[in-house]
Amino acid sequence: MWQTTRPIYVQIRDLIAAAIIDGAYNVGDSLPSVRALAAEQQVNPLTVSKAYQELQTSGLVSARRGLGLFVEPGARERLLADERKQFLTREWPAIRSHIDRLGLKPAELFDTADA
Repeated sequence: MWQTTRPIYVQIRDLIAAAIIDGAYNVGDSLPSVRALAAEQQVNPLTVSKAYQELQTSGLVSARRGLGLFVEPGARERLLADERKQFLTREWPAIRSHIDRLGLKPAELFDTADA
């Protein structure tokens, strides 16, 4: 399940970020405890702690003493903006190049979306 090219804590951070973007965690919602998420993902709790620390450092979640971590206001919007920028600068150029190389037209791409 885990990619070998990226650290697991980064993949867990991305998993939580995707859940925030998808609306599984909304503003004010608490994240699973470190132990619960570690057990669910079958990883070391220190790995989850490191992922959570990155989310805190980014200002996407905040800790409430004795209660856990909670999604901060604006987290979804910031994550969406970051993901869009990353897609457009890192992934899209290669995809666009491949589309051009194959001579595909936009209509062809959208016609095959359901295939």
